[in-house]
Amino acid sequence: MKIVFVKCVFFLFTAGLIFSQSVEREQGLVTAEPFWRQALGGEVIALPHVQAQSAVVVLDGGNIRAYSTAGTPMWNYSARGRISPYVTRSREGTSYFTRTNGTLIAVNRAGRELWRRDIGQPLCARVVTGWDGRLFVPTSGRILCFTASGNLLWSKELSVPFLISPVQDRFGGIIFALENNEVHRIDPFGNINIWALTNTPAFVVPLDPQRRDDGSQLTIPAPELQRSGHRIMVIYTNGSIEILGAPAGDWFISSFSDMRSSILTSLPSRPISAAGMGNNAAVLLDDGKVSMFSIEERSIIWTGITHIREMMNLGRSAVLDAQIIFDERGVYVLSINGATAFTHEGRRLWFSYLENAAAIPAFGNDGVLYSGGRDWILYAYRIESRVLPQRNALYGPVPDGSYGLGRPYAFYELDIPLNETETISKVEYIGAAVNSGSLGENEPSWTSFILTQAASRGPIQLRINALNILGKIGSQETIPWLINIYNRENEPSIKSAAVKAIGDIGVDPEGTALRTFLFAILQGGIREEQVLSAIASSTGAICRFSGPPMSGMGIRILNLLSAASQPSVVRRQAERELASLR
Repeated sequence: MKIVFVKCVFFLFTAGLIFSQSVEREQGLVTAEPFWRQALGGEVIALPHVQAQSAVVVLDGGNIRAYSTAGTPMWNYSARGRISPYVTRSREGTSYFTRTNGTLIAVNRAGRELWRRDIGQPLCARVVTGWDGRLFVPTSGRILCFTASGNLLWSKELSVPFLISPVQDRFGGIIFALENNEVHRIDPFGNINIWALTNTPAFVVPLDPQRRDDGSQLTIPAPELQRSGHRIMVIYTNGSIEILGAPAGDWFISSFSDMRSSILTSLPSRPISAAGMGNNAAVLLDDGKVSMFSIEERSIIWTGITHIREMMNLGRSAVLDAQIIFDERGVYVLSINGATAFTHEGRRLWFSYLENAAAIPAFGNDGVLYSGGRDWILYAYRIESRVLPQRNALYGPVPDGSYGLGRPYAFYELDIPLNETETISKVEYIGAAVNSGSLGENEPSWTSFILTQAASRGPIQLRINALNILGKIGSQETIPWLINIYNRENEPSIKSAAVKAIGDIGVDPEGTALRTFLFAILQGGIREEQVLSAIASSTGAICRFSGPPMSGMGIRILNLLSAASQPSVVRRQAERELASLR
């Protein structure tokens, strides 16, 4: 099993860290001192993940511990059973993992369990988070897609186990390879492209023609733009490189692509790790060198010497298992023996040697190298001052694009029934599909239809049903649409249903919904018990899911709703929600 990492991740290792800050200082190595350390109380079994100014660590005793990036212990969650060695955090800091009995668990950034689902098997790789909070969940022989609040959207059976674990592609879907040498690309709605390969792939690297080499986005993908197709670089175990491409056409229609280029080049030695950005890919080779391959030039444009090669030159043994981070700052090669940094142009910035490390290190977005090892102690080393530039909201980085679910699209209008009876029937049919976890490839068109019905002037119950369905579909992209319905509607039952849908989605990463609720309460324009109770319930759900920083605003809303001046039913609901946050 190989995992391709294109984003910065965290791992733990025991280290005596010796490093050089620049090429000019390579002969005068300096010993680094950790700027904090913390006892873990157990052996680490999973790749930790950092998000929302904290890092989580999975231990062998079935516990997950969280630490702030300043080293302060935050919480300790017990799964009451063994945990599989994979954990993923979403942008708001929710951790997703499984017990070895196949129970998928979500724990918020404050250490509170949100939900659990029986998926039959434990994870065989990390969960991949989509742009709107959805989760791509890999198990042996199956991929499942859940909303952030735990509703099943679709699942796909796989004929053979994974060879290369899923990674996010440049359009918000996932790519991976199976042991039968097939490369699969699954879009966010379960549509599949498959390429049958004649050789064994070592890595699959998604390419992004809409992203510059410095990582900045040329355009934000949307349904209209995604029809241009996609490209995947395949690096084979023998060192050859090939580009797979999907045809232009309707993004939502499943097809088997046979568009592929000839072999572009052959690397000088066996690939060990790879990562891509824009139209380039950085590949670590078994001779300890890293090469930058350009798709546009169809050749290697530079080769650099890593700490692994330096050790080989000194006659020291070097472990070849390694990972590459390729981001806006440059290229980082990480192995159990050390780390090396390069600019995009190939100039080596610094390198390090690690002694007695327990595992591959991780280099954070904050320029910190995190370590922990056989002594069960977590260390953090400040190794460079550069911070990864990111567009941040209240939580983590803003997603690279949109799935286009936040508004109806004109090209679905032909699917809208002509009379009220047909409309009601279709809403019921869609609701049944959502409840059964079989939304799948119909999600874009059905969501567009449901958005239209929720905002229509149709029967009140029809609109309420549509709003309830939007809550179960669970895409963060629909929250602005729901807020707009809440703001412009006068009918209390419609306003309440819109608020409830937001709570069912559970995630409000921009804080827009809570600000809307707070403003409405402070203005004193809401008098209906039904609407106020819905706001209390939805606010509690958002705070439980997200934790800080949302809980501050949410607690203020709930305190206002629990005041003596509010109706008794509203006060009781607000007090229940406040109690659930303690």
